[in-house]
Amino acid sequence: MPKRKSDRPRRHRIRNPRRIVPGAAPGTLRIDENAPPPRLRVTAYDDRGAFFDQEISRVEELVALREKYATVWIDVIGLGDAALLQALAAELGLHKLTLEDVVNLGQRPKAEVYPDYIYVVARAAPDRPGEHFEQISLVLGEGWVLTVQEHPQNPFDPVRRRLAEKESPIRSRGADYLLYALLDSILDPYFPLLDVVRDRLQGLEDESLERPEQATLGHIRSLRTDLLELRRVVAPHREAVHTLLRGELPRIGDQARLYLADTYDHVVQILELVEAYRELGSDLMNVYLTSVSNKMNEVMKVLTIIATIFIPLSFVAGIYGMNFDTGSPWNMPELSWRFGYPAVLGGMAAALIGLVLYFRRKGWL
Repeated sequence: MPKRKSDRPRRHRIRNPRRIVPGAAPGTLRIDENAPPPRLRVTAYDDRGAFFDQEISRVEELVALREKYATVWIDVIGLGDAALLQALAAELGLHKLTLEDVVNLGQRPKAEVYPDYIYVVARAAPDRPGEHFEQISLVLGEGWVLTVQEHPQNPFDPVRRRLAEKESPIRSRGADYLLYALLDSILDPYFPLLDVVRDRLQGLEDESLERPEQATLGHIRSLRTDLLELRRVVAPHREAVHTLLRGELPRIGDQARLYLADTYDHVVQILELVEAYRELGSDLMNVYLTSVSNKMNEVMKVLTIIATIFIPLSFVAGIYGMNFDTGSPWNMPELSWRFGYPAVLGGMAAALIGLVLYFRRKGWL
């Protein structure tokens, strides 16, 4: 019976990030032709209750919004228009190297400090292990925050809901606290993702112990690959958040730094869980091999016992299969005995029963 598609272990493909051509000038942009066109959504507010939240069509509209509101959040979704992104970078004073990192995906999570802003690269957690970790860029400037996403996955919806509340504490705090809230909303979903990994580990452990099959080995390898990718993505976040905690950064105040310390603690917890699950994933291979070996040993034990039981029976049958002449009193005189045949069968049955009882007493059966 052919295996169902869902039962087959998933084959992992190494995802190659889009890079610029080797030797290209610094700041070269490479736009993916399949990338969706950018959408600009602006959320602006201040501590007096003023609030603005809607999409804009032109970068020039940002000028009035930045003059009117104390804090402005520009959320860009899509990377399919280089001219619009360059106009936005010019309006906010972004360096061409920053824009290059924003557009050319596959960047390592990091935090870079520029004279007028702080640039942060983070990776959003997918719903399930093995899926794509979307790159999200965050830029903190004087009174503004810029976020750039590949696709509209809406990781910032919790922050939007909090901002929509009139008495939200975020409105009374600056752009540095908004950066913390956005970064925290990116990293917190890693905990539910790790719950999925934990459930897969438990399921594979039960499967390895109770019914190890060839497909089980493929599932274990798939999980180990997912955990390796997860660690590769998560580990650099610790260094990035630690950079934001440096006391000499002028754009991050003491209050926001206090909350970022909590985010740093979350990153450490996530990384510790990933490392623990990686060790469990490695142990699963040993559990699987041990279970298969034990299963094979059980099969070999049963076959050996069956063969041992039939050894004396074969011996007796072999003797009587030689067909000696019955004329001599020394050549199997029991062949001419009236009850010879039943006696031999009874002796063979007695030997069989005796061996079975002996093996059971020894605990071999």
